[in-house]
Amino acid sequence: MNEQSTDLRETVRLRYAAAAVKVTEGGSACCGPQPVGIDENFGSTLYAADEREALPAGAVAASLGCGNPTAVAELREGERVLDLGSGGGIDVLLSARRVGPTGKAYGLDMTEEMLALALANAAKAGATNVEFLKGTIEAVPLPAKTIDVVISNCVINLSTDKSAVFAETFRVLKPGGRIGVSDVVADDDLTSDQRAERGDYVGCIAGALSFSEYRAGLEAAGFTGIEITPTHAVADGMHSAIVRATKPVTSEVPTGTAESADACCGVTACCTETETATDPALSVAEAKSASGCGCQN
Repeated sequence: MNEQSTDLRETVRLRYAAAAVKVTEGGSACCGPQPVGIDENFGSTLYAADEREALPAGAVAASLGCGNPTAVAELREGERVLDLGSGGGIDVLLSARRVGPTGKAYGLDMTEEMLALALANAAKAGATNVEFLKGTIEAVPLPAKTIDVVISNCVINLSTDKSAVFAETFRVLKPGGRIGVSDVVADDDLTSDQRAERGDYVGCIAGALSFSEYRAGLEAAGFTGIEITPTHAVADGMHSAIVRATKPVTSEVPTGTAESADACCGVTACCTETETATDPALSVAEAKSASGCGCQN
């Protein structure tokens, strides 16, 4: 990661850490925590009243998204869901209710303060089928082919390496798995400079992909059935959009990846007696360790 990308990531982390602290400190007020200051295009007002009322006030107050991905992901009983950039946990808790006790909802966030807030909200909600993980959306700390649905709410636009996000999303999904994402997307005729004129990076504007860039990124990762549907404007030529796509049931590893079609986690014949490292310079154990393989000896 170059210096500029590192700086942007730290700026994003600080912004959302501060939001979590604001909500947490507001928790002692007589009327509960106050929502983080945002406009009508972002936040908890994009959720139905019955959804907001069913959740802890801290989860609702910390909502900073541009949509409601759980409303479009068509979650089913027993599914395993991953929320990229889970923040205060609103989408994880809603997902947990939809998949029921036989399912599970994971939340992934890089910010300690948001994770602490999310854990507190999960405890208040009495949710037992949730798990929050610390990490980045460019390197998901979960094994390959273990998730049915990936959701995200206005977070992918904040990544400085969106191709890595798409590749990691594809990796963790089971064959036939799907994504249901809310994100900010720009009109194709807007340049990067023009996007930056409409809002800053941490405000979910400057880092947004265009419609064609978003589609190309998902296709390069291996996704099919891609739909990008704008829902409401967030700035001139910038839209909140619902993004849907599917990992094919039988899929080839996209060109440019290190793994062959019969490999996982840098190992061919993964989890069999004949497994070998795809890189001859590494042992099987080294290959698994380097890739964070969830399929261990």
